[in-house]
Amino acid sequence: MRTADSSQPPARNPQDPAATVETTADTSVETTADTSADTSADTSADTHPERSRPRPRSTTAILVLACAAQFMVILDVTIVNVALPAMRAELHLDAAGQQWIVNAYTLGFAGLLLLGGRTADLVGNRRAFLAGVTAFTLASLAGGLADGGGPLVAARAVQGVGGAFLAPATLALLMRTFTDPASRARAMGAWSVVTAAGGAVGAVVGGVLTEYAGWRWVLFVNVPIGAALLTAALLYVPAAGGGRGGARRLDLPGALTATAGLTALVHGTIASETHGWDSPHVWVPAGAGALLLAAFVVVESRVAHPLVPLAILRHRGLAVANPLVMAMSGAGFSMWFLLSLHLQQNLGFSAVRAGLCFVPGSLGIIAGAGIATRLVARTGPRPLIVAGMTLGTAGFVWLSRISAGGSYAGEVAGPFVLTSLGFGLALMPAMVAATGGTDPAEAGLASGILNTSRQVGGALGLAVLATVASHTTAARLAWRPHELQQALTAGYGRALLTAAAFTACAALGALALPGRRGKAPLRHHS
Repeated sequence: MRTADSSQPPARNPQDPAATVETTADTSVETTADTSADTSADTSADTHPERSRPRPRSTTAILVLACAAQFMVILDVTIVNVALPAMRAELHLDAAGQQWIVNAYTLGFAGLLLLGGRTADLVGNRRAFLAGVTAFTLASLAGGLADGGGPLVAARAVQGVGGAFLAPATLALLMRTFTDPASRARAMGAWSVVTAAGGAVGAVVGGVLTEYAGWRWVLFVNVPIGAALLTAALLYVPAAGGGRGGARRLDLPGALTATAGLTALVHGTIASETHGWDSPHVWVPAGAGALLLAAFVVVESRVAHPLVPLAILRHRGLAVANPLVMAMSGAGFSMWFLLSLHLQQNLGFSAVRAGLCFVPGSLGIIAGAGIATRLVARTGPRPLIVAGMTLGTAGFVWLSRISAGGSYAGEVAGPFVLTSLGFGLALMPAMVAATGGTDPAEAGLASGILNTSRQVGGALGLAVLATVASHTTAARLAWRPHELQQALTAGYGRALLTAAAFTACAALGALALPGRRGKAPLRHHS
């Protein structure tokens, strides 16, 4: 694929991405000779994405490595959810401090994802991957050693920063390695299944570690995983993949305005749980975030090498799928958070038992992802997302009927599995819709945009639904001050019903996605 400043002639049909990489074990990878007139500059392999393509024998290793890195990120989220009550008790946190353990990670992740994705494109997947794993691992160690809420929240924020560089590099590795539509769908299906498995394993392991070793081990467990990932990345991730000019082409004004804008917007929304929506603690950062994001759009329309080339947003799949991912994540992130609290605070489950209760839902996601992987090449993403989010909506409506005197088997298990199955059906097709038609040279950018939507949606959704839950609980307590468990359950139920509105909007929005035989995707050059 040519870049804007390269004179390299096209060597193959640009509409045939599968021509770039062969995925069978008995076929060698073609490399494109560098015929650029500027032979004195950027002669390293990092200047040519084509040279970064792995040999066929390493494609399995790349898939395993990418899935393992995603597993670590998801493992950490679900492990922390189960450990929240223990963290709160030992560190003497209030409800807002407890939520900040989750949201600090999301802030760091969401605020820097665009920068992380573009950095992977410009300096190479390997460097971005190594930097992300290193930051994530060291922050996990620091979080496990934290002696107060402040240091723990700070460590979680640095974990998020590491994830912001790691996640786009991971997904970009899959996109660049698996260019054939069928093999890419299988790779993304495996990635989705591992995401669900990380949730299941994290919930169970988190419960076991919290109960028998202490909550600190839910963070320490990332250290050996991170060390193994660093070793494997040095062995298997190609040392190339950056664009011509490397970091010199990084759009710093765009990076600053995007990062500050996203961080301020998410921060303002999070503050809505402890302050009213008319409070300066909410509208000042939210308004500043909106202004900064508007400034970001202006910057991107004027700089020579934008962080997000606005032309990429004309790709219909990317433009439509990202709001869908935001809505899906807002509902999905909140479901795990709310159910974790309901199981332990209202039903009185131990951390281990609560973790085991998440396994059926995680298996539902795995089953849905497996079905989607087999069908998406024939049906396209649209019908699978509509079906999945319809199931999710029905499950959330059913789940919202939980009661303080109910049981897991009678009120939670059935709708939880139904909702999770719906998310499994929809997640991978949404990824395919958002990233399937993008230029390989912008793989990191596309995955960064997608992950930004996912994390921002999760943060905003959790803030909104937590606010709904807390306000409903407060209103119920004002009416019946001695019925704490009933008030908490009423708050969780109202929040889960609001989540149903999110998934219903996602189901309707998916109808705007292009069909299976839609127009050829746009190509972009940066």
